[in-house]
Amino acid sequence: MEQDVMKKVMDEVMKRLGEGAAPAAAPAQESKAVEESCGSFCSPSVGVTEFVGLARGHTIGLVIANVESSLHEKLGIDPKYRSIGIISDRIGAGPQIMAADEAVKATNTEIVALELCRDTEGGAGHGCLILFGAEDVSDARRAVEVALKDLDRTFGDVYGCAAGHLEFQYTARASDALNKAFGAPVGRAFGLIVGAPAGIGFVMSDTALKAAEVELLAYSSPGQGTCWTNECIIAFTGDSGAVRQAIIAAREMGQKLLGVFGEAPATDTTPYI
Repeated sequence: MEQDVMKKVMDEVMKRLGEGAAPAAAPAQESKAVEESCGSFCSPSVGVTEFVGLARGHTIGLVIANVESSLHEKLGIDPKYRSIGIISDRIGAGPQIMAADEAVKATNTEIVALELCRDTEGGAGHGCLILFGAEDVSDARRAVEVALKDLDRTFGDVYGCAAGHLEFQYTARASDALNKAFGAPVGRAFGLIVGAPAGIGFVMSDTALKAAEVELLAYSSPGQGTCWTNECIIAFTGDSGAVRQAIIAAREMGQKLLGVFGEAPATDTTPYI
């Protein structure tokens, strides 16, 4: 008797689930469907967290309108920054930091945290977590939007193949994100060079510093300044032309060296340097 009742209940539940189920989204519509779903569920009118969007490098943009007080205290940031914009990703750190730097220039926000994590979904490099602080949630959201949009550009000089990756970043005017991440002087030209495996990165670094009169700001290797990633990284500043010259020399060297593995490193978007 009990088994018959349970069977009827389960049949009814499955029937209702079947009636309410929506057809599966086509692959081309999947990203849009996720964004629309999250945007509706996480809208500012119903809560404090909002999905902003997705971008290259498995990057997600989020906003918290009013951070919970105990978490805010642990962050140790200025109490006036109640709203937080979030950039979090699995692949890449340099592109996201460069994009965040542009976002700070364009909005009334400040970088309140910037952390690199061992990731690249099993590859040789990092992912990262970037937090924007803002007094108004609209500023936090705008910063995240600007950063997400800029990733198509900042991934332009990221080149990869099965054997490793090369990354080159440049700006004529560094701002808060680059200052916090690499000690870049605000308002001056800035360059970043990354190479994996680390030996190639080291040779590129040497090439860059010999190619132009630039000032070395930071050096990172697998056991120094990274999360044990198989990379060598340098950050430097100088006159705009010198910074670009150093990057171009390093890029030519890195592409030759990584190419000897049999596969030319390539970018899947448009180089900007």
